[in-house]
Amino acid sequence: MSYSSLMHIAFHTDRMDEMVRFYTEVLGGKLKVVTRFGAYLERDDRPAMQAVARLRPDDVFNVYVELAPGQFIGFFPKKPGQKDHTGFNEHLGYSHFALCIPDIRTAIRELEKRGLSFDTSLSKGPSETWQIWAHDPDDNKFEIMQFTDSSWQVTGHGVTE
Repeated sequence: MSYSSLMHIAFHTDRMDEMVRFYTEVLGGKLKVVTRFGAYLERDDRPAMQAVARLRPDDVFNVYVELAPGQFIGFFPKKPGQKDHTGFNEHLGYSHFALCIPDIRTAIRELEKRGLSFDTSLSKGPSETWQIWAHDPDDNKFEIMQFTDSSWQVTGHGVTE
């Protein structure tokens, strides 16, 4: 089996409009999908979502913003009772995501013009890959990265067969 790409990552948010604006206007993604609960009105196989659809068919179920062809960030509205965000790397599980670009210096200039403030300075990590860190309105951390000819992600490193 082989994978063609990482299709999406998803976040719950209580700031849907702000998050969509950030990922489209600041990071330059394209709003591609807005699914409303009404899409589940005829879905007998999804009774919980169908029940919501009967009460609030126009409420947003999820949103997909395309950042690269066929690769998305998905957003779901905060559910009742969901806990607030915790600090970066406070819990096991999700930590951050990275966006790979061909020219990091140009990307930094363009993103700063769009209002993005970076959390770190540009640096080359131990893997020989350029990186700079930022966060979205919900404080989800992400990296902007550029491979080099000697990036471990390109050349491989530390793997024994």
